[in-house]
Amino acid sequence: MIRSPVTPRAALLACALSLPLPAMADEVVVFAAASLKTALDQVAAEFQAATGHQVVISYAGSNALAKQIIEGAPADIFISAAVNWMDEVEKAGLVVPGTRADILGNTLVLIAHGKGAAPVEIGAGTDLAGMLGGGRLSMAMVDAVPAGQYGKAALESLGLWPSVEGAVAQSENVRAALALVASGEAPYGIVYGSDAVAEDNVTVVATFPADSHPPIIYPAALLTGAADDGDREFLEALTAGPADAAFAAQGFVVPE
Repeated sequence: MIRSPVTPRAALLACALSLPLPAMADEVVVFAAASLKTALDQVAAEFQAATGHQVVISYAGSNALAKQIIEGAPADIFISAAVNWMDEVEKAGLVVPGTRADILGNTLVLIAHGKGAAPVEIGAGTDLAGMLGGGRLSMAMVDAVPAGQYGKAALESLGLWPSVEGAVAQSENVRAALALVASGEAPYGIVYGSDAVAEDNVTVVATFPADSHPPIIYPAALLTGAADDGDREFLEALTAGPADAAFAAQGFVVPE
């Protein structure tokens, strides 16, 4: 029998076919509260570099994200800025049992446009309406978005809401509310402490008392549509040391 000569190209092909196939990279789709953007982008980039998995993140108000998930939007992980919106997703049967955890906390602050604004005492006697000087108080939507809900609760608790209600400029999420103050379109705003860290053109002039609003808690959970190992790996990475450091550096409260 005459054998055909083995060409170098054929030999390389045979060798390649004998090698084990590399692990396939997974795509992790995350729906996350807008206030998480700066820190979570960093966490995702580090996770991608370490694992090869791709993380795709959609940021918006927690209320909008929860409604999208319930209506069938494809997502693997949900990180809310409030317990109640995670509750709604869980009631709809879309949270994988045993995966929900409270991963972060935050503070609520009053910010002013620019750098170097004078600090103020925030309390029942604060003339917040007078401070606005006819301008607007920038907040996330006060009846739907967590940051707006916390802000309204704090103002009501301190007796300040009736005097400023008509001056509130409401935005679809907290980062949009932050942008209005950073640009100077509103002289003051109420956002999370972490948002103020992420923006150079605002100054924190007061921190609302913790007992003036419900605790600010960020629950995260794996959703029932998640099918890849990368999804669970990223959820676990959210509470690992590098992620804790990134969140703490951006002003979040990391549970001990």
